[in-house]
Amino acid sequence: MTNDRKQKLIELGAESLADALLELAEQYDAADDLLERMLATPTENIERFKKKISALKRSKRFISWGGASVFACELKALLQNLKAGVTEPLTGVQLVAAFFETDKGTLGNCDDSSGNVGDVFRYDAKELFVEYASCCSDKEKVANIILKLNLKDDYGVRDTLIDCASECLPEPVIRSMIKELQSLADKEEDKYKKRHHLMLIESLARQIKDAKLFEQTRIASWGELSTAAFIDIARVYLESGDVQTAYLWLSKIPEGETYKDYERDKLLLEIYKKLGDNEKLTELLYRKFRSYHSMETLQDLLDVIGKDKLDEVLSKEVSHILAFPSLRASDASFLISVAKIDEAEKYILERADQLNGDLYLSLLPLAGSMESEGRNLAASLIYRSLLNSILERGHAKAYQHGIDYLETLDKLAVQIGLWGDFGDHEAFKARIYQAHGRKRSFWSKYKGQK
Repeated sequence: MTNDRKQKLIELGAESLADALLELAEQYDAADDLLERMLATPTENIERFKKKISALKRSKRFISWGGASVFACELKALLQNLKAGVTEPLTGVQLVAAFFETDKGTLGNCDDSSGNVGDVFRYDAKELFVEYASCCSDKEKVANIILKLNLKDDYGVRDTLIDCASECLPEPVIRSMIKELQSLADKEEDKYKKRHHLMLIESLARQIKDAKLFEQTRIASWGELSTAAFIDIARVYLESGDVQTAYLWLSKIPEGETYKDYERDKLLLEIYKKLGDNEKLTELLYRKFRSYHSMETLQDLLDVIGKDKLDEVLSKEVSHILAFPSLRASDASFLISVAKIDEAEKYILERADQLNGDLYLSLLPLAGSMESEGRNLAASLIYRSLLNSILERGHAKAYQHGIDYLETLDKLAVQIGLWGDFGDHEAFKARIYQAHGRKRSFWSKYKGQK
């Protein structure tokens, strides 16, 4: 389809297209900017870029949250002007660096809660910088530009160029950057500025896989180390190929600590695999499976212990789930996914008083599964909790969903013979009408019998 439209546009002829572009340029600033870029010489495009950069640095115009997306598009177009006008790598590096220096006039005068403007620096500008820097023969100048930019980073985007240094600079140049940053840190008396320099060294050390330097820098920066620091240091040792030292650092985490346990376990999985320690690997995978039952965690476990252990594992875990007193929607969903429908129904019915309709993202799929399997009582109890949640919150925008739930309950009720201690549908409906009968905007939409 795109090729067909392109061919038809070509057939219109140059004059028709020129007229169309001029018309668009009169109506839209972005189209006018594109036209200017297409008509300008490379030198003219560079001058246009420099003028806009200067204007951004001086700008006092505040960009609201609603205008941030459009402003981000303008900044991207500015980078396109640069790309269209510059072929000499060092000039490109210098001009992208100048773009980063507009952070005070751009991010400093913008409500960038959405992150759109910051992302132009972190992605678009960074990629263009790397493109030019990779082709630049004078790597020392590139390094100096990066360092000069990062002496001050009030808006947290300039360090993006430190984080991608290894993409465009060789290790010897990076080590020279580290030496310069260490010298600055040693001289710095302000602890926050000193820590900033050390954090940049950490990034560079990780990129060249110098785990020992990373470790020393983190200790110099923070002194007493936290769980997060143990994990970060272990990660860099693992990336550098020193599996044993990575494991030793993770072993420093106090037993029972749950902070960042996902990141820790992810590293441990890789470590155990590299060490060939199937016993500890199995133990960890079983613990992860038990903490969150899912097909994914089950498969990870079976990949290590063997698929022939499926029935044994399921038998043990189903018993464990049914014995656990608290309701977890994920456990109910897991029982359904492994075709344990009877057990799933039993699990829900025995914990019906724990159903919380506020958790509709997990409960709604569960209700649908129970309904499709003909487990109408269990499905009804879930729909009741969802409806109760909407009515109790009085959230008018969600009333249509509540009507859908109530009409589904009407339909399911005729298929349920025994209600047990849960009360039949009419009794439930009488209760909610008594409690919420004044919510006329809800009941006016309901076509059933009140």
